Amino acid sequence: MAMSETEMMLKGYGLTTAEFYYGMPDYTHVLNSFLWQDYDLAPDHPRLFEFVEFWQREIEGPLHSVRFTHRKLIAPGEWRSVVGEFTLH
Repeated sequence: MAMSETEMMLKGYGLTTAEFYYGMPDYTHVLNSFLWQDYDLAPDHPRLFEFVEFWQREIEGPLHSVRFTHRKLIAPGEWRSVVGEFTLH
């Protein structure tokens, strides 16, 4: 059974965004880009590397480079207990 996005975030997953630059099979001097996003675990990034291996195995366009960033959407410091609320006017 797959985890929900919230469960993944609570278990330490963060959103990984990768931009792939690859050569067009018929036009080798032209680079194209592809954006990929998934929840992944830093610093090993198993899902990202699994996708890179899939690309190299199944896609005809050779990879030129990959840029990626990783951001945890829920961090421990973001949870706090609120005991009161003030209303103005």
